[in-house]
Amino acid sequence: MRAARFPGHPHMSWLAAHWERVTPVSALLFPLSLLFRAAAGLRRAAYRNGLATALTLPVPVVVVGNLRVGGTGKTPAVLWLANFLRARGREPGIVSRGYGGRRTAPCRVTPDTDPSDCGDEPVLIARRSGCETWTGADRRAAAGALLAARPRCDVLISDDGLQHYGLARTVELCVVDAARGLGNGWLLPAGPLREPPSRLSSVDAIVVNEGDDATPAPGGPRAAGVPRFGMTLRGGEFYNLVNESHRALPGELRGRPLHAVAGIGDPDRFFRHLQRLGLTFVAHPFPDHHRFRAADLDFPGAGAVVMTEKDAVKCREFGCETHWVLPVEAEMTAGFGEFVLRRLDAAAGAGPGRRP
Repeated sequence: MRAARFPGHPHMSWLAAHWERVTPVSALLFPLSLLFRAAAGLRRAAYRNGLATALTLPVPVVVVGNLRVGGTGKTPAVLWLANFLRARGREPGIVSRGYGGRRTAPCRVTPDTDPSDCGDEPVLIARRSGCETWTGADRRAAAGALLAARPRCDVLISDDGLQHYGLARTVELCVVDAARGLGNGWLLPAGPLREPPSRLSSVDAIVVNEGDDATPAPGGPRAAGVPRFGMTLRGGEFYNLVNESHRALPGELRGRPLHAVAGIGDPDRFFRHLQRLGLTFVAHPFPDHHRFRAADLDFPGAGAVVMTEKDAVKCREFGCETHWVLPVEAEMTAGFGEFVLRRLDAAAGAGPGRRP
């Protein structure tokens, strides 16, 4: 069955279209990216040289982040790591900025938290991980609140925390997308990067989404020696948005007028996944962290609407029996979890924190 052609991203910012390669527009913005790079470098140097002080927690901190804006697969990586650590007898907690949420003070996130308060990704993480999860504009304050609420927590995962140097970290993991890489390699606003590619040379490991440990690492020769681990997202069974016990395999959705919505950093990744499942659909990309309304899912004649779990947490209030959710699980290269444990054990004798 031929997969549907999906249109370009009507909601994608005009500027972001110039981030994947060097264009006249990105070249015109390049001087501004140099200023951004200088500001980012000075900020990091301030923490590294002691001019600014990072908070060292009484427990080790594992940062899961990325260099480029937009989705690279951080949330599945965080969930995999949380589940792995729990299986090894650890008691992980998770802190996040809570992007898209209106609350800035430290906030405990539960599976029933309103995503408009604390963000869609933290609610998904709380639902899927079962771990103590907190958000806050001040990540240090959120971490302190989490540890006070959960004294048994013995390791903290900082979601999207690579650039949050105010919190000392024990292990740094950077997730990159094998398909999109680092775009044109330039910093904002001329490119998609928050920090220069050379930053990859200082992380503990690079997790390559839709790649493996043999995938060439971005970041130039200095990052070539950084350990790399592949990550693959698997998922082939849908659950109903209003009745999670009601499950459906892809074959049960074939033949229906099918629409797919995705308000994630890279909607095409979700659409490609659906294609690999043999589904034909009309694709509807939305901006990352889009606040869905019932009208967004109102497609005349639709037999079913499928969505990501990240979008589903924002659609439960107006969901119906024709709405289906595709959960995905990360599969990591063998040895990744043990690598993280070794790093945690090695740092235990020297204290939980390290300089940025």
